[in-house]
Parts: sequence; C-alpha cells; structure tokens
Amino acid sequence: MNPRLQEALEQVPLLLADHVLLSAAALLLGLAVALPLAVGASRNLRLRRIALGAASLVQTIPGLALLALFYPLLLALNSLFAPVGLALPALGFLPALLALALYAVLPILRNAVTGIVGIDPAIIEAADGVGMTRRQKLRLVEAPLAAPVVMAGIRTATVWTIGAATLSTTVGQSSLGDMIFAGLQTQNWTLVLVGCLAAAALALTADALLGLIEAGIAQRSRWRIGGGLIALAAGVVLALAPFAASGSRDDVVTIGAKGFSEQYILARLIGNRLEAAGYTVRYRDGLGSAVAFEALASGDVDVYVEYTGTLWTNAMRRTDNPPRDEMLAELSDWAADTRGALLLGRLGFENTYAFAVTQETARRYEMESLGDLAAVAPRLTMGTDVEFLNRPEWATIRDAYGLAFEDAQSYQPTFMYRAVESGRADVITAFSSDGRIAASNLFVLTDPRGAIPNYDAVLMVAPGRVGEDRFIAALEPLLDAIPVEAMREANYMVDRDADKASPAEAAAWLERETGIVP
Repeated sequence: MNPRLQEALEQVPLLLADHVLLSAAALLLGLAVALPLAVGASRNLRLRRIALGAASLVQTIPGLALLALFYPLLLALNSLFAPVGLALPALGFLPALLALALYAVLPILRNAVTGIVGIDPAIIEAADGVGMTRRQKLRLVEAPLAAPVVMAGIRTATVWTIGAATLSTTVGQSSLGDMIFAGLQTQNWTLVLVGCLAAAALALTADALLGLIEAGIAQRSRWRIGGGLIALAAGVVLALAPFAASGSRDDVVTIGAKGFSEQYILARLIGNRLEAAGYTVRYRDGLGSAVAFEALASGDVDVYVEYTGTLWTNAMRRTDNPPRDEMLAELSDWAADTRGALLLGRLGFENTYAFAVTQETARRYEMESLGDLAAVAPRLTMGTDVEFLNRPEWATIRDAYGLAFEDAQSYQPTFMYRAVESGRADVITAFSSDGRIAASNLFVLTDPRGAIPNYDAVLMVAPGRVGEDRFIAALEPLLDAIPVEAMREANYMVDRDADKASPAEAAAWLERETGIVP
C-alpha cells in the first residue's frame, strides 16, 4: 500500500469517532429544540414567523463564522458566571456542538411545521369531533401523518450537520476536517481525499438508514423502522469503538498544531518522543493561535509548539519589544501565573515574520528595508496568511513604518508563496524558517526599526502535565536541539511541489539530522 495512503487511513478511526459523536449529539440537540418548537409554531402564527425567521437567520451565517462566534460568547458567559465558580469550555466540543445544533434546527423545524400544518383540516375536525384532547390529537393523528415530512427534514439536517462538522477543527474539536485542513495546507491530496471520502461515506450511510426509517413510517412497516433504528444505533456504537481502545486518559496525549507545515512536522516530532515514552498520541491539527493556547490552558491539548512573539502580542497584549531572554522569562512567569501552564524552553530556532518580495521587485523599486517598502507600498498588493491582518503585530509594524498598500489579500501559507511567484501579490509576510524563501529566490526586507518581535519556537505544556516527570523527560531532549537550517529543510521537504514528504517523514528526517532519536 502507498505509504501516504496508509498514513491517512490510520487517522480515520479516531477522527471518525470524534466526527460521529459530535454530529450525533448536535442532531439530538437540534431535534430536542426543533420538534417541540414546531408543535407550538404550528398552532401559533406569530410564534411560527418568529421561529422560522430566527432559524433562517442562523442559516445565513457561514458555518465557520458561526463556530467562531461561540468562542467570545462562551468567554462572556464564563465572566458572568465566574462568581459562582461555573466555567464552560470555550473551545472544543461545546462550541462545535452548539453551532451545529443551531444549523440542524431549520430543516427539522420547517419540515415539521409544514407536515403538521399541511394535514387535511377534515381529519383534524374528525379528531375534534370524537373528543380527542390536544395531546391525543398530536400523538394519534398529527405526528403519524406528519412523520414522513419530518423525516425528510431530519435527513437534510443530518447531511448538513455531518458536512459542517468538518469545520469544527478550527475551534479545537477533532473531526474528519483535521485531515482535510492538514492536507490542504501541506498539499497532501491523499489526506484531503481520504478525509472528504470518509465524511461523504458517513453522510450517505446515515442518510440511507434514515431513508429506510422514513420508508417504514410511510408504509407502516415496523420491520423497516426497527431495522433502520437498530442499524443506526449499531453504526454509532461501532464508530465510537476506537474510544474504548484508545487507553486511559493518563496515557493518551493530545498534541496540538497550528495550520501550517512546520507545526505539523513538530507535532509529529513531539509525538515520536512521547510514543517512545509509552504514551498513546493523538493530534489536533489546524488550530488558530488563540485557539491553540486556550486549548492548552483548558487541558484539551497537552503540549504544542508556540512562538514567543505570538504569546507576547496576542495573549499578553504587549506592544514593546524587549530582548529575547527578557521576553522569554516574562512569558514563562505569565503562563505559569495566569494559566498554570509551563513554558518548557526554546527548541533552538526562530520563525519570525519576514516581509519578502521577488528579486525583480526588489531591484525595480530599489528596496532593501521595510522603510523602502513604505515609500512604494501604495502601488503594491500585499499577500498575508489568514491571521496576520488581524494580529496586533501588523498594527505595530504598519504604524512603525507607515505602511499603506493598494490592496491586501489573505491566503493559506502555501498559496501565499504562489501568489508572490505569480505576481498576484507584490510582497508577502513570509516566515523566516520557511524553506520556500530560498527555493523561490525571494528577497527578505530588513527591519531597521525593530518593529517585528522575537518569535522563538518554544514548547508549551498543559497545567495537567506540568508535574509529570515522565512526560517532561520525554520532551527535554528537544530543547535547543533544532537549528533553523534543519527546520527550513524539513519544512521544504513538505512544502515543495515535487517529491513531497509527509510531516511524519519530515519529522523522522529531522530526528536523524539533529540526533534527536527517541
């Protein structure tokens, strides 16, 4: 079997279990909200308009945005409930559950209301004529007659929910989307294809089983209904089986990674160390910067690689730029005091932002520094990663040099480099440890005013693992062990167009190159 395909298939069972658990829970919650609401809405025109309008409004919000909106909402609720000691997880399962449940409400609600309201009035009059109560009429007349229409709505909601669940990766919840996001970033199309096919197969299977139940209801066939329910329940249990085989919580380590190649490589490097120490390892890839740190602080992630400048500017909201050792010491104290987390130490290289242009652009505009760039920026287009324009570092750099571009476009890092090579962007916010800078023969502009902070790569350990000697001992050999040249080469192995390596293969190469052998 192709090694890349084998690696992708090995990830499916646990990610599928996470995906099924999240999707099933969201659908059950959506049903619990939509069905009672549909009964009330079918009897009250005003409530019907309000409920359907609100559910339709939710559907107009992009799924990714809806997932992201629950993060500040849950943080606000935690602030409100802090006096009574109640804390809701702002990342991971809960925000994904709530967002997907809201998405599931509309098709179920609309079909249920349509099914009940569309019942022949003569049948309702007959039920009233024999003296049925509202509850009896709902149970014996309305529910059976509306059931086929309601099931059609449930089938639609199921397919939507399973598809939208792939986006939960962005809020720290594992799903089949982990494979899709990682594959898109590293251009590992095998990973993307396996993730998409697994999600599609899950959706089609669930839809087929619900279709069997729907047909059973329409034909009054108990064996179809029973068979569909049993098969659905068995499928959920089978999909969740990997949870039972994944070991105890103390022996399972979740390693976080942000959404670019270097992070995927380093996560596998960490995973190799921890597996050699006897742990079972899970990866949570594709996290945003704020999501990664909060996931660590809450214990959803046990360890990940962070960058000092990111914590300094985004988490601590600092705008000054102290010397490297001073910044590290302050960050270490802050992480311990405010989150109980451990900044274990530097890995040995820095991955800072580096404004880069093609050699031709540098010659044309006689640019060597960010000061030179500022003079011609109004005529140029800037390409950035998806986070940069909303990060405080950009505001600091922009204000320090007076940068004002004609246009700015955000890209996934892989496509950002292609944008500058093709001329769609004139300057990009590259990464200093990225091998594509040299491979693309880009010119890096200097920062004479020191506006860009230090970005030393550091190991962050979750509060629950701080006192675990075996865990810490497995990670310590990584400290000060990775020179930037080796990291650039490992990154380029994954990012190059031809003869690409997987993050796991690049991590194995990095182990051999640096002498870090588990």
